[in-house]
Amino acid sequence: MSDHKATIIDGKAIAQTIRSEVAVEVRHLSETYGKVPGLAVVIVGNRKDSQSYVNMKRKACAEVGIKSVDVDLPEEVSESELISKIHELNANPDVHGILVQLPLPKHINEEKILSEISLDKDVDGFHPLNIGKLAMKGRDPLFVPCTPKGCLELLSRSGISVKGKNAVVVGRSNIVGLPVSLLLLKEDATVTIVHSRTKEQESIIRNADIVIAAAGQAMMIKGSWIKPGAAVIDVGTNAVDDSTKKSGYRLVGDVDFQEACNVAGWITPVPGGVGPMTVAMLLKNTLDGAKRVIEK
Repeated sequence: MSDHKATIIDGKAIAQTIRSEVAVEVRHLSETYGKVPGLAVVIVGNRKDSQSYVNMKRKACAEVGIKSVDVDLPEEVSESELISKIHELNANPDVHGILVQLPLPKHINEEKILSEISLDKDVDGFHPLNIGKLAMKGRDPLFVPCTPKGCLELLSRSGISVKGKNAVVVGRSNIVGLPVSLLLLKEDATVTIVHSRTKEQESIIRNADIVIAAAGQAMMIKGSWIKPGAAVIDVGTNAVDDSTKKSGYRLVGDVDFQEACNVAGWITPVPGGVGPMTVAMLLKNTLDGAKRVIEK
């Protein structure tokens, strides 16, 4: 394994391509029907990280011609007020997608809020019915969660076939690990989920043709854990101390990138891999939701 170098999957470039495709379709809707897709982005409180995500999402909408409806609520908003706000958005015909930025403040029940979002507007794909359909053979959810959908899109647009491959998903969160494993299963992969209680994680991961790392543990997956030639999609974004950076930290994935580059066939960088895809898929989901309504 002297001078082998993995092919870097450029998530930024692929996301840009998808954004252009979305922009073309949005323009078509606007010219043909005089309507554009609308996305309501709801944020509660003023967490710095949440606000920067939300700003990114709103900016991305503007870039492709999607109208974003901004709903900013104070930290102390009551659960019932938030629910009536969501009902109002459910009833608004100009809103085709509703996104509630997580996490919500402690006094609000996340599950309760997410299940109030109309199925037809659940662009995050987190409604239990959408996840349930994703889990069933021969059923299709109205929306697939953005990050998992982005992971599969990175594979397919890099020419990596999933059918019949051994795929290992590291992590079992409702947002990434679980839905990405269901998506891989739908694409005929053989799927293993590895999590904090798994024994012999290393030997399981070593057997994978495709690794989706979504554990939230900085650089836990070493180069030696990766099967030569495997495709590695790194969903992790972990801040580690770095005194050379102005911010005092840098972002790393769940995979030791430098080591993995010498073994893997393909790998996504952090940042610039999965991150930009999540936003691109949100735009795509919003467009799809709008098309279902506008082209009816």
